This record gives sequence, structure tokens and C-alpha cells, in this order.
Amino acid sequence: MLKALSETQAMPDLGYLKHSNPDRFDLKPAQQSMKAVVTTGNGGYDKLDYRDVPIPRPGAGELLLRVLAAGVNNTEINTRLGWYSSSVKSGTEQFAESEHDDGNLADGGWNETTPFPLIQGTDCCGEVVAQGPGVAAPGLGARVLVRACMRENGFASLENIWMASDFDGAFAQYVSVPASEVFAVDCDWSDIELATIPCAYGTAENMVHRTAVRESDCVLVPGASGGVGSAVAQLAQRRGARVIGIAGKSKVDAVRSLGIEVVERGADLIAALGAGSVDVIIDNVAGDGFEPLLKLLRRGGRYASSGAIAGPIVTMDMRDFYLKDLRLIGCTAWDEPVFPNLIGYIERGEIIPLVAKTFALQDIADAQREFLKKQHFGNFVLIPPR
Repeated sequence: MLKALSETQAMPDLGYLKHSNPDRFDLKPAQQSMKAVVTTGNGGYDKLDYRDVPIPRPGAGELLLRVLAAGVNNTEINTRLGWYSSSVKSGTEQFAESEHDDGNLADGGWNETTPFPLIQGTDCCGEVVAQGPGVAAPGLGARVLVRACMRENGFASLENIWMASDFDGAFAQYVSVPASEVFAVDCDWSDIELATIPCAYGTAENMVHRTAVRESDCVLVPGASGGVGSAVAQLAQRRGARVIGIAGKSKVDAVRSLGIEVVERGADLIAALGAGSVDVIIDNVAGDGFEPLLKLLRRGGRYASSGAIAGPIVTMDMRDFYLKDLRLIGCTAWDEPVFPNLIGYIERGEIIPLVAKTFALQDIADAQREFLKKQHFGNFVLIPPR
């Protein structure tokens, strides 16, 4: 399996890099380094080091991609901060602003200690520029998306690893990934638009899939203006469900433009919607807003989450859970149909990308600062140098 930057070996001559479109790819045989953002440890923006590193060489069963665009997600900030540590009780924004000691938190990563130094970047739109031994497809020149959540032991096991959390990702000019996790996509979307998809829409589709959203359902989406929330709104709608989003006052109109109903954040949800009025809640917010949510669910309702941006510690009345026969569904490992589904939705024009702003790769700190202000609607995307 792929390794983090700390384990990457220096490359030999890159004469093996060939491409069917030499006008677009200008690698020189002697080129051995690339620009990348290296996250050096848990801490603040000073841990984001834009520098030259060796270009990875694809091994057996792997592909080398030139990164065309890379999305910005909450998870990269959480990983840099060490937010996944059980010692952290606040939301991402509050923790980022707090005084905390730098240092590698043993439980600060998704699965284990994050392998710093690490190239982050969970979202990758790329183009195949080299194939490792034993790889025939996707072929050279294919424009692709990378499935960031990888099930090394097969889909019968929930064990998983993530690009950019467990091994080097897409905040670089090149990334090497298993060919099995690379999906060619045939559409007229721009590279920037495609880079908004993998993490946010993969996470959203996984929750929509696991909760088995159907046409008869009413689906409530707290944080509907966020990357995952706006993706859930689209994906639940394409299944025919009635979707209600929760959004801050300044974003109500933007969220409503997705064609869904919207309740303003801070409203009395029981008064606005009624107890027992919702079939499915897909919530990546949690925090103080969690307490009334289970009361909104009908008997047999489903609640799914893959995040807690407002805070991981919540108050829950167990009677709401067991007396109503509810199902609480945790979602991290993506199920097998999820990513192929997304590729199909894109190619058939069933979802739309939401791009808020682009930044040069070297301006990643500015992108993350602005991201944490939560004043945008849609996704931020980083553009590596060409």
C-alpha cells in the first residue's frame, strides 16, 4: 500500500513518464521533484509547508496522476488540528481558534496516529500520466476522480484507510494511488467542478445509501449549506424524497435555490416541523443543536452522521431512541455502490457542482482560514501549478 511522505523514497530518472497529450504535460526526463503542501504535524497554519518533494513513482497496481484540481474539506483541517482525538470536546471552528499545544496526538487521526509529515488533500481530479506494473486502465490521458475511502480488506469488512489521512494525497502536483480506486469520468464539467465531488458527495451518498432514502421519505439535513449537507440535499432529492434543510439566515436563499424547503438555524424545530414528522435525519453538525433531533423522527426513523462540526459531545435522551425503535447509523467506510453511483450521476447530469471559490495551492492557509469562517456556499478548490 501507499506510504506517507516520510517513507517515500527519492525517485530515479523520470524518463518513464509518457503521455498521449505532450502539449498539456511538460514533464522533462530529469524532473524529479514537485510542489506540494506538506503538513508537518498537529497545530496551526504554520504546519502547512509549501515546498519541493520527490514525485512519487507508481508501484505495482498503481497509477500516477497529475493533480488538476483538489477540493478543500473540513477533514483536512481536523486532521491537521488533531480534532479526532478523544481529548477534543469542541467543534472544529472553536478548536481551531483555541490555544492548544502543538504535537502529534496519538489518537488525533482517523484510524491511528497521523503519519506526519503528510501531504493532505482528500479530493482529487486528476489525469493519468503513468501506469505502474500490471495496470492497463484507466489509460494514459484519462481524466479521473479518486475514491478517497479505500476498503483494503474488501467490502465485507468495514476496515478502511483514507487518502490524505493515512497516506499522501492531492495537495501536490502529482499523486500515486491504487488503480482500483481511480474512476474515469466522461462529462463536460471543468476540472475544478469535478474536484468538489469525492469527499463531500461520497460521504453524502454513503449516508443516503445506508439510510435507504426513498421517494416516500421526508429527510431533514442540518447544515444544508455545507459541502456535505448541500450534497445530501441533492442526492436525497434525486431519489424523490422531500428534503428540508437547516441553514443560517444569510444562506437560506442559497440553500433554497437547490429546490428544497429551508428552516432557519436557531428556530424551534419541534414548533416548526412537529414531533415525529421526519423519516430520516442526515446530520454532520451535532453540537448543541442535536438534542431535539431524535424527537423529530417518526417511529422507526433513521439518523445518520459522519461528522460533528459543531461539537462531538451531545445530549441524548435514550428514551427517544429505544421507545421509538430508531436506528442510529454511523458512516465512515464508504459502501461499494457509492462511488460508481456518483460517477453515473455526474455523467447523466443528475447532480450539479457547487464551486464557491478557487485558490492557488500555495495559498492553502488562506483557503482554510476562509473555509472556517463558514460564510461561503459551495466548495473551495485548490489549483496546483502547471
